[in-house]
Amino acid sequence: MIDYVAVFITFFAVIDPIGTIPVFIAVTEQFDAKTRRRVALIATITSAFILLFFLVVGEIVLNALSIPLPAFQISGGIVLFLFALNMIFGDSKPDEEIRMLQNSHRETAIFPLAVPSIASPGAMLAAVLLTKNSVFTIWEQAQTAMVMIGVLLLAYILMLLAGLINKVVGSSGASVISRVMGLILSAVATTNILAGLAEFYAVH
Repeated sequence: MIDYVAVFITFFAVIDPIGTIPVFIAVTEQFDAKTRRRVALIATITSAFILLFFLVVGEIVLNALSIPLPAFQISGGIVLFLFALNMIFGDSKPDEEIRMLQNSHRETAIFPLAVPSIASPGAMLAAVLLTKNSVFTIWEQAQTAMVMIGVLLLAYILMLLAGLINKVVGSSGASVISRVMGLILSAVATTNILAGLAEFYAVH
């Protein structure tokens, strides 16, 4: 049985549904309500396929390249940590990704909404690290996938409610929440690095 709370927090931090709201509002402001709903759906489905791909075959690809999982866990933890630092100290997620505006609603749904806003590099790494074949059973990996899909559904719902939420929280409020998620993510990244080091030295 997986730790549902820990897995949920990890995916919530790296997918950052709240931080996606200002991005969604900015890139869909020229569309009507029906098109905005379509953009949210396409972005969510695209993100799900991308993350499920990494969840299912990520470790297989690593094995094919002869990259030991502890090495990927350590490097992944470092990348997650740098990603978290950027969330905390650098441009906030909305400010950074609003610069990537596209005109077509399908292009907008895929870039920058699906990638890199929802299916972020951190989310791809988390999908691999949380489904290690040597640690988790198929059923536990399926549970992780369900939690991940749940977070994506939450992101989809928040995008549908983006207009209302923006009035309540505002762009500055979403930026603050995104930075708090960055702090949580930095702790998760440090845990991954320490676990990878421990596993590496245990094997060697």
